[in-house]
Amino acid sequence: MKVTIHTEIATLPALPDGSYFHSRELMELCLRTPHHKPYMAVVTDDNGEAVANLLAVVRYRYPWLPALLHRHVRILGEGAYRTMPDGGDEPSKNMLFSMMIDALTRRLHNRTLYMEVSHLSQKMFGYAPLRAADYFPVRWMSIHNSHHSHAPEERINERQLQRIEAAINRGIETHEVESEEDYKNFFRLLHHHYWFKPRRYIPTDTFFKELQKSGRCKMLITTYKGKTLGCAIYVYSDGDAYLWYSASRRKSYATLHPNAVTYWNTIRYTYNDGCQHIRFMDVGLPFRHNPYREFILSFGGKEVSTLRWFRISFRWANKLASWLWRE
Repeated sequence: MKVTIHTEIATLPALPDGSYFHSRELMELCLRTPHHKPYMAVVTDDNGEAVANLLAVVRYRYPWLPALLHRHVRILGEGAYRTMPDGGDEPSKNMLFSMMIDALTRRLHNRTLYMEVSHLSQKMFGYAPLRAADYFPVRWMSIHNSHHSHAPEERINERQLQRIEAAINRGIETHEVESEEDYKNFFRLLHHHYWFKPRRYIPTDTFFKELQKSGRCKMLITTYKGKTLGCAIYVYSDGDAYLWYSASRRKSYATLHPNAVTYWNTIRYTYNDGCQHIRFMDVGLPFRHNPYREFILSFGGKEVSTLRWFRISFRWANKLASWLWRE
């Protein structure tokens, strides 16, 4: 078996089914998106058929700066892997992941400020190969709401539900983004919310419009008397919904609880869409007092401790960070 890194759609073989975050479709969209450059690592067998693939996306903001100061790499999840229809033996996912992460690291580590691997399905998946490639783990929190056996109304905190119902009775509402006016208000709030959050990168508006057009995401907007108070984007992947970005004017309109209304209606939308879970993608570090985490948990979600992996291109900085975040 061998690993090949592809930067063009035309060279890709047929890929295994799996996560949307490692699909040909997302790679093609990233190629059309400004300030994005995708790299798809593909493991092929002796017959040239794809066994596994892993998508890494280089993102940047300030092209006039040296590459090492403004580019970073994001890998969401462990990739997609082929399964044998007859139940035959396949190489282990851990070994295939090791091959792909090594190839991507060698290709990209000298071209970007840092590399980040997140949202692995299991906390210890890929631990050995990531350590061997000089990545260091940071404890992170993950929260998901299950839609299997109970409706959202049966899981939410009663006090939180009372706040939301009171706000809805006053006229606040959430609907899908459809009109040009909706798009304008949606992106204005989203970009304003993340203006002072340097680590969070927002793709261009056309990126989300194309996601929506392809049926891969829904964009929701919360309004009150013609004013935009909240917004959310969630993406479909492998039967689940992932809340990718959200924003609200929670301080300006505190009595209307626009953040709670937006999250609650997002959860209900994903439940009605038939998703197995809704996963909140950036809960943050596991601080003892984390208001955002407690807020999300009030909707009845399950808290899980995970690891997020980083590798800084400056060797001395990577060693220092590894020591600071040592387990």
